[in-house]
Amino acid sequence: MFQIQTPKSRSRTLLGMAELIYHSAIRDIRKNHRNPLMGLVMNIFQSVLMIASFYAMFALLGIRGAAVRGDYLMYIMSGIFLYMAHTKAMSSVVASEGPASPMMQHAPMSTAISICAAALSSLYLQFLSIFVILFIYHVTYAPVVIENPIGALEMFMISWFSGVAVGTIFLAIKPWSPEFTRIGSSIYGRVNMIASGKMFLANTLPPSMLVVFDWNPLFHTIDQLRGDIFVNYNPHFSSATYPVYVALVLLMLGLLGEYYTRGRASASWNAGR
Repeated sequence: MFQIQTPKSRSRTLLGMAELIYHSAIRDIRKNHRNPLMGLVMNIFQSVLMIASFYAMFALLGIRGAAVRGDYLMYIMSGIFLYMAHTKAMSSVVASEGPASPMMQHAPMSTAISICAAALSSLYLQFLSIFVILFIYHVTYAPVVIENPIGALEMFMISWFSGVAVGTIFLAIKPWSPEFTRIGSSIYGRVNMIASGKMFLANTLPPSMLVVFDWNPLFHTIDQLRGDIFVNYNPHFSSATYPVYVALVLLMLGLLGEYYTRGRASASWNAGR
């Protein structure tokens, strides 16, 4: 009944939090599919289906010539992979446990751990999916050649991080207006199908069109990624640092909003949902 709370060192506290995030991430991966392998297969299937759809659309519209010189499928996959990493990270964070969730009644659990677990589970699934797809592509179709692998990995991580930042904004709004959050996050994902710029190169856009997409961090990371993949493409109208600054600002605003919401959360908010 009575327990003596022994003080823990900072290192033990950090290790305890890391272990809790690890187990929460595993729980998040198994939330939709009890078999983690099935979750991975479904994620790979979604990516392959989107790649096939864009390949067919490019072929029907006759805009294949607008692609960068090099592997045409790698050109398509580069945009799809970053779009999926960004969108899935946002969706996972939005769907994470909020301050009024029953999980928060357990003492070690917190919304920060829930957000970290959701973000890391999304990163794990997307990274593993990309590795499997590229491995199969390399073995069965053509060798995968990436001019700057470190730079490509950096753009992938920035895309994922910016998706997490956008997700925290929606997560902070979710307890106050869950319907708006559901519709808003869905619209954001649909808009990024075009606004991410994965269908064209920034260097080929006129200035009047460039300003339409220049606000989007994902537009910059995809264009920079293609500069890292293809030796024949050098991005002039996108920045590698702009998405980082935008993501940091959005993350701070989202965490501030989540902190404000957490202090006013009520268990009755989940009633009837």
